[in-house]
Amino acid sequence: MANRIKDFLKDFFLILKVRNRFYPSTQISQRQLFLHYQECKRNNSLPALKETGFRVFSQFEEDGLLLFIFSVIGMGNKTFVEFGSDDGVNSNSANLIFNFGWHGLFIDGNQQAIARGRKFFGKYPHPWMYPPKFVCAMIKRENINQLIQDAGISGEIGLLSIDLDGNDYWVWEAIEVVQPKVVIIETHNEFGFEDIVVPYDPDYFYPGKHPVYHGASPIAMTKLAKQKGYRLVGANDLGFNFIFIQNGIAEDFIPEVSVESVLQHPSVSEGMRKFEEIKGWEYLQNRIL
Repeated sequence: MANRIKDFLKDFFLILKVRNRFYPSTQISQRQLFLHYQECKRNNSLPALKETGFRVFSQFEEDGLLLFIFSVIGMGNKTFVEFGSDDGVNSNSANLIFNFGWHGLFIDGNQQAIARGRKFFGKYPHPWMYPPKFVCAMIKRENINQLIQDAGISGEIGLLSIDLDGNDYWVWEAIEVVQPKVVIIETHNEFGFEDIVVPYDPDYFYPGKHPVYHGASPIAMTKLAKQKGYRLVGANDLGFNFIFIQNGIAEDFIPEVSVESVLQHPSVSEGMRKFEEIKGWEYLQNRIL
């Protein structure tokens, strides 16, 4: 009985928290913004990406950044793949699902989160909504392509979102079954401007041996992106969710930016001090030239 009451209260407060996200005004204003950005593109008067962030479902201001990007490059392919998504509610894809009719795949290793996500997305359908798929699995570079393919997704997609708190770099490097137009991926800016990657550990689970010892530096992640055919176009204000766009898409309207330009928030330099505790540990350097 106590567990059922706890689950009921959790669902109740979640409903209160997200109810205003479904107001018609929220969707109307976003669609107006979508059309506004398209008009700005025609008039060559687009704002800078960093000025467009806001949050509806995302953890930070990624909803606004992604809306701007897809307003400019188009939403011809409304398919996403997001992993490390927890329940998919406070995700980088939820706003696109509910307000722009996207569909796709959430993968997470937490069975309770997956069940919570299925329940949430089943409770708040739109008439045109094709519900996202949820897969519970521990994500590794060895299984990621099969997990995506088994869900019926392959080829070109609109968005790939990766937030694993660990093997993000290695998993993205391994992905071949989909070719996303936009990739948003967590980097480890505590590593500063070092060009380093923590060695791959298929059994890694956060926080591991040390809460800072995981992932890849912004420089290393950007090198991987270039190798895969992507350019860095921005990040969230805190400078850890990097956004890459496939080369050849809207380069005149959303230009490449430097790693340094997206690591300006005061929290970045504060975080870099944490690296001192582990700077002598094992890293891979200069893997990609």
